[in-house]
Amino acid sequence: MQSTSSSQPASLSNSQRIVVLIVAFCGLVFDGFELGLMPVASLSVTKSLMGDSFSAEAGGKWFAWYTAALMLGAAVGGITLGNLGDRWGRRRAMSISILIYSLFAGLGAFVQSQEQMLILRFLVGLGTGGMLPNGVALAAECWPNASRALISGLMGAGINVGIMLLGRTAAIWHLSEDSWRWVFYVAAFPAVLAVLSWYIVPESPTWQATRNQSKKKSLALTEMFGPGLLRVTLIGVMLGAIPLLGAWAASKWMLPWADKVASATHPGYKGTVQFWWACGAILGSFMGAQIAKWLGRRVSYFFISLGSVTLTWIMFRYSAPLRPSFIPIVCVQGFVSTLFFGWLPLYLPELFPTRARASGMGLSYNVGRFAT
Repeated sequence: MQSTSSSQPASLSNSQRIVVLIVAFCGLVFDGFELGLMPVASLSVTKSLMGDSFSAEAGGKWFAWYTAALMLGAAVGGITLGNLGDRWGRRRAMSISILIYSLFAGLGAFVQSQEQMLILRFLVGLGTGGMLPNGVALAAECWPNASRALISGLMGAGINVGIMLLGRTAAIWHLSEDSWRWVFYVAAFPAVLAVLSWYIVPESPTWQATRNQSKKKSLALTEMFGPGLLRVTLIGVMLGAIPLLGAWAASKWMLPWADKVASATHPGYKGTVQFWWACGAILGSFMGAQIAKWLGRRVSYFFISLGSVTLTWIMFRYSAPLRPSFIPIVCVQGFVSTLFFGWLPLYLPELFPTRARASGMGLSYNVGRFAT
């Protein structure tokens, strides 16, 4: 395994590290807002755009298409923008990623058809996919090894803080077929962060040192599957795909399920479900790195996998929206299934060398999304 750095990066001051942490965390918070947007808004959007031709079957179909478009975009963006982070620098690639997901999310407020929204969700996905590998790589390389479990936990929690904020917003200000465009205006706000991050965030000194020392200035994406990196790339892809194909993807279907069951009598219920899932997820993604540190990488990954499968099965088999057991199970399932996303930011930077770190994490996080 590769270490992110042997000691505290001497070229960054404490204030610079804090700026990196705040901006990367906020970028992931807004990333989570974008990822959680359509599970909350999809039914309202589809009803509005389809009008009298809307049906429950059509609503489910378009939710699946919106989700697939976002995941496909995230997979492509994570891989290509991750590679861009190894070529041009973490800061630049992170800023570009934030700008992409913000601008295309904001354009969602103006769509007139499901097909237009579908294209925009793919484009939003490009940015959300690129944010994660570059933000995590930048934070991991700018902070000393002694702080890495804490930093990894914060990075993992960021996305779920965004999902929680969206859920709370949707629970208070209900989305309906007559009032949903405003949330896409809100989703454009992170464009301000993209501009600020370009100018105020320092570049990773670890990346700069490696780039200056290496005769080969950039990494071709195909090298990730060459003799020197193939083994760690396949390990990373496997470790990243399991959470996406398993409990996390399954848990996303609980929101349209909750909306279908409860919307007639409890219009804010889907936002409440999203909020409580995200509350558990924030704690889970923060604690994932700490648990990996305490139990070890392999043992912790095994028990997280076992717990995620068990709780997801219980949620769909033995509970249902509006039952007293549903919200507590949702919260616990959110906690356990997102332990992965504190574990991954700790382990994946250790797995890949500096010059391939963002590319490797982009592949690891996002290949599983092609299947979801």
